[in-house]
Amino acid sequence: MASKRIVKELKDLQKDPPTSCSAGPVAEDMFHWQATIMGPPDSPYTGGVFLVSIHFPPDYPLKPPKVAFRTKVFHPNINSNGSICLDILKNNGAQH
Repeated sequence: MASKRIVKELKDLQKDPPTSCSAGPVAEDMFHWQATIMGPPDSPYTGGVFLVSIHFPPDYPLKPPKVAFRTKVFHPNINSNGSICLDILKNNGAQH
């Protein structure tokens, strides 16, 4: 179930890529992705390029991916390890 869903999401991203960011698997590992986010204009992050690591669990989408910034970023929802601190990314925040 997880790999089918991840492949579908990758195809959706490739079909209609968002502006100012990209994401995809690292090598051939569909459960480990790297994303790049460009700092939005007119923000404290303007000109920044932020790398993000995404690890999908085997029971995705029932459990959320583990997401962490690899680039140091100062933000109230990102801790010193780069982990994003939002309820929606916790196990009990996943929607079915």
